[in-house]
Amino acid sequence: MVSERAESLIKIWGKKNIQAEFVSRKNEAAEKILKAIPLSASVGFSGSVTLDELEVIAKLEARGNKVFNPYKARMSREESLGIRKQASSADYYLASANGISQNGEMVFLSAYGNRTSGIAYAKNVIIVCGINKITENLETAIERSREYATPLNIKRLNWDANKIMRCQTLIIEAEVTPERLKVILVGETLGF
Repeated sequence: MVSERAESLIKIWGKKNIQAEFVSRKNEAAEKILKAIPLSASVGFSGSVTLDELEVIAKLEARGNKVFNPYKARMSREESLGIRKQASSADYYLASANGISQNGEMVFLSAYGNRTSGIAYAKNVIIVCGINKITENLETAIERSREYATPLNIKRLNWDANKIMRCQTLIIEAEVTPERLKVILVGETLGF
């Protein structure tokens, strides 16, 4: 069942040229992503606990999609950064927002810039988020991104918090190109 909050967001996004839909469970979100992306399409993505929880990257690789995966084992930092650049121009780019305002703005933070460039530049973008990322307004969405999600990601990645800056921030308010940006809002808690 779609909550009033989710229904309101979907209507707002529709007015902003962002296609959106609600699914109750994460497995439904993974199925929607797999159905939306043709086997012939290349796929880029940013590091995301949400995408990990959906197990969608492994499923795309297993079925034969060309996936620009900068997180494979035994890859040098230079190789990883090169793949991140290639991922920005993939046919599809997958990510999750760090925060979403009730007015539909989506906030994304990126350490290296690949995440923000992929979301802003890829031909097709699918953003998948749990309802836990919805906040009251843009200010609280930014605060959630910086004060909640960032520390958890620093810990997850085992980075030195004293050396980490908030590097790039992208705020999506609307989309110009019809059908380029899609959001799958999941009625569960996902990611940070």
